[in-house]
Amino acid sequence: MKSITIKGSERESVGKAATRAARNAGMVPCVLYGGDQPVHFTAESKAFKDLVYTPNVHTVVIDLNGKTYNAILQDIQFHPVNDRILHLDFYQLQDDKEITMEVPVKVVGTSPGVLGGGVLRLNQRKLKVRALPSNLPDFVKADISGLEMGNKLYVTKIETKDFKLLHPDNTVVAQVRISRAAMKAAQEAAKAEKAAAKK
Repeated sequence: MKSITIKGSERESVGKAATRAARNAGMVPCVLYGGDQPVHFTAESKAFKDLVYTPNVHTVVIDLNGKTYNAILQDIQFHPVNDRILHLDFYQLQDDKEITMEVPVKVVGTSPGVLGGGVLRLNQRKLKVRALPSNLPDFVKADISGLEMGNKLYVTKIETKDFKLLHPDNTVVAQVRISRAAMKAAQEAAKAEKAAAKK
């Protein structure tokens, strides 16, 4: 999985006044969990742009004055009115401990059902995976090349290498639906057949 480096500095005081002062200075208060002690730090709000405002997922290298931590974003709080980032929680990664994370679904292949006029519907845009940090995928491949009109791609058909998918077996990832135009054409063809049979 790709990684983003975020440079910040540890916070000495974590009270409300200090938090307000940090936000007023354009900084975002953050906490890193998962180590021996929570680490409180701040970073510039623009440092999170490529982490937060993207459909992709990344691991994070948090650089606090030369001391680095590998982590993932666990929680984020936005301002209810202007969508400004108010606070972020990170979780420190350990090389030998599995982690759970939501990863985007990437559709690959060409569906015969779509070529025949069907409409592809992606039911799951992200899937929850569990893996060691080094095995976390950038995305999960959903191969639709076997989907005919009306077929569904279940989570059990997704190839998982070095990671587990945490979804029930009956979870539908994608499906090919009959389009309205194709349905109308089929109905009209059936009507024409009936009319021809009556003659």
